Amino acid sequence: MDPELMKQVVQSVVLAVVAVIEIAAIWRIFVKAGQPGWASIVPIYNVVVLLRITGKPTWWVILMLVPLVNIVIAIIETVALAKVFGKGGGYAVGLIFLPFVFLPMLAWGDAQYQLSAAPASAFA
Repeated sequence: MDPELMKQVVQSVVLAVVAVIEIAAIWRIFVKAGQPGWASIVPIYNVVVLLRITGKPTWWVILMLVPLVNIVIAIIETVALAKVFGKGGGYAVGLIFLPFVFLPMLAWGDAQYQLSAAPASAFA
């Protein structure tokens, strides 16, 4: 077999495995937060549910459609996700830069969803 083809096959398999692990982790995170796991794989609806989990207003899904603004909103949402599971800013940085490591840790670790940690204000 051609070495370049073999390299591409290995890369594709590794990518597929990482994708399956991330999907399973997000599914588990949704379940831990009392939401249906299947919602994590439905486009757009998964963002609505994640906003609900983090205590952010649902209308922020519109902001996710605006280029560059969506990056800021995603970062805010990730920090809020870490917070509602009792994690700090360092963990949020891990979720942003190494999600394939930190999402499974959040999903199958001992972190518990703390609804009271979700901000009461729409912009908190």
